[in-house]
Amino acid sequence: MPPRITKIESTEFAFPLEDVGTDGAGFNIVYDPGETTYRKLFGLKIHTDTGITGEYVGGNSPAAAQINLFADYLIGRNPLHRERHWSEIKRALRKYDRMGMGPIDIALWDFAGKYHDAPLHELLGTYRTKLPAYASTYHGDENGGLDSPAAFADFAEECLDRGYPGFKIHGWGGDDASRDVDREVETVHAVGDRVGDDMDLMLDPACELETFADALRVGRACDEQGFYWYEDPFRDAGTSQFAHQKLGQKLSTPILQTEHIRGLEIHTDFIANGATDFVRADPEYDAGITGAMKVARVAEGFGLDIEYHAPGPAQRHCLAATRNANYYELALVHPDAPNPVAPVYADGYSDYIDTIDADGCVQVPTGPGLGVTYDWQFIKSHATGDVHTYE
Repeated sequence: MPPRITKIESTEFAFPLEDVGTDGAGFNIVYDPGETTYRKLFGLKIHTDTGITGEYVGGNSPAAAQINLFADYLIGRNPLHRERHWSEIKRALRKYDRMGMGPIDIALWDFAGKYHDAPLHELLGTYRTKLPAYASTYHGDENGGLDSPAAFADFAEECLDRGYPGFKIHGWGGDDASRDVDREVETVHAVGDRVGDDMDLMLDPACELETFADALRVGRACDEQGFYWYEDPFRDAGTSQFAHQKLGQKLSTPILQTEHIRGLEIHTDFIANGATDFVRADPEYDAGITGAMKVARVAEGFGLDIEYHAPGPAQRHCLAATRNANYYELALVHPDAPNPVAPVYADGYSDYIDTIDADGCVQVPTGPGLGVTYDWQFIKSHATGDVHTYE
């Protein structure tokens, strides 16, 4: 008999980040001594009649709300029919951004790996098992951390000494005083002058720059320093194909876009219209491992590289099964603040700054499924409400 889904459980929980606050607008987390920020995530379990459970920890409140719309559809169905479920749920969420598909799809892949007693990258098709990592910083702050061009340059040098082959800057934002284009340009030059001969450098303003002119000015600084890519620079919020096509025509630094668009078709359109040089995908944001790998194959067909967003076991498996990719994003790192990743692993898995090996790489989990063991006791003890159950 084929396996059947019997129950889905979703547990919201929160964990503290010490010495972490937010910038002036309250949207970017930054180093802030003495402050404590709480981050909310969801622990997801897909139970089956085989006794094997598909698991994933991550997501956000909009994703959880969308899961409410389609979870009942999955009850009683075969968890191995991922492509069918992906297509049906994609259609069901056509009025939304489909963020709810990601956590469910990843948990279904986790089940499949456990069911077949294989790590996910083997089911996807392994290309590599060591993943070069770049250090991806917190946003700049005004609190004595990454608060100046020199501070970013010092931290880049520290990451180089740790063995990182790449370093990505997230600059300042949150209010007009912090959103200083001169300082952004100075930071590009300070970091480039300090470590540019020894590291691949990236800049991600996270759409904080307010005008095309500002994006062009900062991009020309990246050109002068030979940056590896220039990502999500300005206030179109990473969605305008025309604007980024024009920006790319005026710069020599490759543009990296598509983190803030959702869906296979719009990724394809972005690529086909020449609006990005590197392609971004995230198995949590882009409708799961199924969706992210579809985007990776489209990029491959156009001869472009894909760079997976954020750290995590799902990202490691996707990267391990992708030829046309370069780096694993170890985010977010800071000289004085903890990486904002949940301490939910009971088996030593880590995405902290000291994770890389002597070659500047992280390893791909080797156990069945995602290859990690979640600390469900921690999740339950930090739960913020009732377990949401579908059966």
